[in-house]
Amino acid sequence: MKSKRQIQKETTRQKIMDTAYRIYAKEGFSASTARIAKEAGVSHGTVFSHFQSLNDLLECIIGEFQISLAAEFHDMAELNISVSDFLDTHLRILIEHEDFYLRLITERSLLPEEVQYVYADNQSAIAHHFNLLMSREMKNGTIKEIPVHMLFNTWLGMIHYYLWNKDFFSPDEQVLARYAGELKHTFLSLIRK
Repeated sequence: MKSKRQIQKETTRQKIMDTAYRIYAKEGFSASTARIAKEAGVSHGTVFSHFQSLNDLLECIIGEFQISLAAEFHDMAELNISVSDFLDTHLRILIEHEDFYLRLITERSLLPEEVQYVYADNQSAIAHHFNLLMSREMKNGTIKEIPVHMLFNTWLGMIHYYLWNKDFFSPDEQVLARYAGELKHTFLSLIRK
């Protein structure tokens, strides 16, 4: 059983992470730890008593986000779901986190190298489950014989293009929510036999 102090420490750590996630989604990864501490209602030193460095905080936030995505896809792969259901789930998750995900893909190259590795590792896990599903569907004859890495890259390319050009396509609302149906339909029409 956890002590009251342990529970308080975990609660504070999660509050800092939640606040940082919200601020980074809104303002970008250049937001200061002082800003995060103020918004979280803790001292600046408290941030560093829970996270060794800014990189540690970034790794935890991005890692938690990516791991939750990968875990959901792993569960889906175990259930032998359809490509359509997989795409729906991916879009749903990205819509729920659109602002943060847009910041992540836009500012990724500006992040410290070790933080970029967290993103890359977890993106690879998602690609792995996607590729298993596509390989199974190719074997079943429901989709075209296309290199599976190209399928994943094409799907992400479509999503990222709309996100990066949100100001053109949907300046006043979430772009993925607005175009989810068209993105999925177009992708499926490209890959189905």
